[in-house]
Amino acid sequence: MKLQVDGHEAYAYTGGKPFNPALPCVVFIHGALNDHSVWTLLARWCAHHGYSVLAVDLPGHGRSAGRPLTSVEDIGAWLHRLMDAAGLAEAALVGHSMGSLIALEAASRARTLVMVGTAYPMKVSEALLTTARDNPEAAMAMVNAFSHSVASAKPGYPGPGAWLRGGGLALMRRLQARQTEVNLFENDFQVCDRYTGGEAAAARVRGPVHFILGAQDQMTAPKQNAVLGALLKPRIHTVPAGHALMAEAPDAVLAALRAALG
Repeated sequence: MKLQVDGHEAYAYTGGKPFNPALPCVVFIHGALNDHSVWTLLARWCAHHGYSVLAVDLPGHGRSAGRPLTSVEDIGAWLHRLMDAAGLAEAALVGHSMGSLIALEAASRARTLVMVGTAYPMKVSEALLTTARDNPEAAMAMVNAFSHSVASAKPGYPGPGAWLRGGGLALMRRLQARQTEVNLFENDFQVCDRYTGGEAAAARVRGPVHFILGAQDQMTAPKQNAVLGALLKPRIHTVPAGHALMAEAPDAVLAALRAALG
């Protein structure tokens, strides 16, 4: 589905069903150097079980045009304008990693807030920011390795012909190559690192909050959620996975999402 937002074409995957704004909607927001495709299983389940779905490509990512935005606050405001373009007053907002911060920032219009692989503050080491700027290929390999837990390191996992780490790295490379105006990887990690509005955003949350966390997550470790946990009082679902938990533990993440949506 294509929408016009700020004079640019914005793409959202609708889960294999035509978008129907009369149904309760779930909006999925991807993380750094990702796109809508990381949500395919969850989006399709929702679309085939009574929900409308918008799994968005953020500006300058995937099939959405425009320059990448440079702050969580700006992307949260863009998400509200996308919802306006789709005719939505509210939705369940589900965000992964950087997308979880965007969902939090936009949560004044969240019926339910689901933060997947989240942390706040989401600080990025200076070494990784420097590598992302000077040698994006090395930084992508580093982050992709850290994002997956031990089991998924091997080619052929989870079955013959599949390789989660290879697929994750290929997605990052493709998105980085498509964006010729800016270093997309550096931009996205700067967005995460600079965000300091979590406490103010948490005060605007009105609906129930759920965290879905990977027990082996090295990028956003569960222990990094003390600040938001105290403010939001979420229900916490822990799954056996690293930071790429939608790929590593798809059934467990889907079960947690179904519980969150009620």
